[in-house]
Amino acid sequence: MDLSDLQLETPRLLLRLPRRDDYEAWAAFGADEEATRFIGGMQARSPAWRSLAATLGSWHLQGFGMFSVIEKATNRWVGRVGPWQPEGWPGTEVGWSIAREAWGRGYAPEAAAASTDWAFDHLGWSEVIHTIDPDNANSKTVAAKLGSAYLRMGRLPEPHHEKPVEVWGQTRAQWQARKAVHP
Repeated sequence: MDLSDLQLETPRLLLRLPRRDDYEAWAAFGADEEATRFIGGMQARSPAWRSLAATLGSWHLQGFGMFSVIEKATNRWVGRVGPWQPEGWPGTEVGWSIAREAWGRGYAPEAAAASTDWAFDHLGWSEVIHTIDPDNANSKTVAAKLGSAYLRMGRLPEPHHEKPVEVWGQTRAQWQARKAVHP
């Protein structure tokens, strides 16, 4: 797959592969205690760099990974959303992490819906999950807006293996049925 031109577009967002010039916004996001509370906590600049590199590397190793989410109106990086399945992950996930200054605008469900379409249509996934910290009410709301439901408790691989996560999700058939009713 040629990744050079891959991008998804929604009415307000552009989803594209991460780039080096995303790093400053990526690192600022990683340094935000509130924004990272449910996704492993704050990161200093050097771990944030490795996170950006790992996310981009996922695209080259697996053919998918988190997209950088760009707000069309401002051309500003506002988060990372997309398909994700590192080694040992409990399933084929579409996840989201939005920068705090962009919270409350509906960007997470908008970008996650486009990513879910892409995962089912282009990756051929039969199920999409979302791993959610049990205390993260906002992500549960996003999952529900996408039509996902609580499936089970699960665990992530090391180094986050000690904290259980809720696994939410839906099948391709459920996604397509919902889209037929709510296009």
